[in-house]
Amino acid sequence: MKHFVRVMKALSDPNRVKIIKMLQRKVMCVCEMQAALRIAQPSVSKHLKILEDAGLVTSYKDGMWVNYQLADGSASPYASSLLGALRHWLEGDSEVAEIVGQIDAIRRENICRK
Repeated sequence: MKHFVRVMKALSDPNRVKIIKMLQRKVMCVCEMQAALRIAQPSVSKHLKILEDAGLVTSYKDGMWVNYQLADGSASPYASSLLGALRHWLEGDSEVAEIVGQIDAIRRENICRK
């Protein structure tokens, strides 16, 4: 029950759902997500921690970047099921479409200048 509730709580916030929808399109760093969502970096990091703890997102370091991607779902059958369903859900939502539509133009090199 504990794992189920953790996954459901992780997806109870609109910004976390938007993060999942963005990560369906491409691997992203925090600064790219921050630019797309227009929220503070600490808020994005907090959302990502919650998503990671629920088994929905994983991260890996690539040089100076920490990249985030969708988890493969192996850590939790609940995470796996919801990630699969979310592939099809909310595609017609205007907020999701706007954010997802802009992520290809967001480049970490231009944002962070590192």
